[in-house]
Amino acid sequence: MSAQAQMRALLDQLMGTARDGDETRQRVKFTDDRVCKSHLLDCCPHDILAGTRMDLGDCSKIHDLALRADYEIASKDRDLFFELDAVDHLESFIADCDRRTELAKKRLAETQEEISAEVAAKAEKVHELNEEIGKLLAKAEQLGAEGNVDEAQKVLQEVEKVRSRKREAEEEYRNSMPASSFQQQKLRVCEVCSAYLGLHDNDRRLADHFGGKLHLGFIQIREKLEQLKKTVSEKQEKRNQERLKRREEREREEKMKRRSRSRERRRRRSRSSSRERRRSRTRSRDRERKRRHRSRSRSKGRRRSPRDRSRDRSSKHKSSRDRSSRDRSRDRDRKEKSSSERRQESMNGKSESRRSEEREAGEI
Repeated sequence: MSAQAQMRALLDQLMGTARDGDETRQRVKFTDDRVCKSHLLDCCPHDILAGTRMDLGDCSKIHDLALRADYEIASKDRDLFFELDAVDHLESFIADCDRRTELAKKRLAETQEEISAEVAAKAEKVHELNEEIGKLLAKAEQLGAEGNVDEAQKVLQEVEKVRSRKREAEEEYRNSMPASSFQQQKLRVCEVCSAYLGLHDNDRRLADHFGGKLHLGFIQIREKLEQLKKTVSEKQEKRNQERLKRREEREREEKMKRRSRSRERRRRRSRSSSRERRRSRTRSRDRERKRRHRSRSRSKGRRRSPRDRSRDRSSKHKSSRDRSSRDRSRDRDRKEKSSSERRQESMNGKSESRRSEEREAGEI
């Protein structure tokens, strides 16, 4: 890549698709399904393993550093959950790699001679020490390239210790194997990148393998996959908590609504019951009044009690006595009147007789 192309890629990575006003580049958004989500998260195996023995070629989806910049800017404001797509992509790739590793192991088991479990354990120990030496050498080279000479010297001292342990393990393995079989190259499949490792590989070969781009690329992919899984689980847990919180809020609101409805129903019931009680009171009063009226009318129609009859007799007797007294007084008045009238008449008769006598006397 030329210096101008590198500068253009750097500007795209920093400023996104809108850095120079090119509308054709803005037609494809980073949310488009044609865009590689693993590339946006900087973990696409096509980019990581490019130029290695397992170069996968160009990705079938769009790779653009400007779109990655757009995604990084947009992900600051909202969560897009592109990690799910990236996890699916990387899991399928790692699954294919693990299948190739298992096939390579089966192939080696078919081609190499069968050895006892004790000899296999000693050979496995030699392989483990070889891996440790290779990793330490790769680390020392990286530290030396970064300028940490002291740290690189310490790592090389550890390499010498591991080499001494490796020589002892090789001696034990050599003593347990016949001379003819020991000279045969024993291979092993790398669990990370499925490459073949020899039991008698020198330190340079081991350092090249464990510090090479292929092995480190697979380590990067596997670490990125674990990181994405952790991120996805955290985001899912957070989303579940938010959903649970929203559900609790909805349930609380529904509960409050139900309570308000029940209160309103109770109020209505109490009002209706109070109205019904008032109506029942009025009806009972009306019934009581009617009953009293009927009882009065019946009491009038029924025979009176002895007490009432005695009262009636006494009142009748009293009224008869009053009438008799009144009659006596009337008779007395009549008698007195008749006696007075008779006296008056007698007096009038006497006066008339006198007058007649005087008239007769005068005539004489």
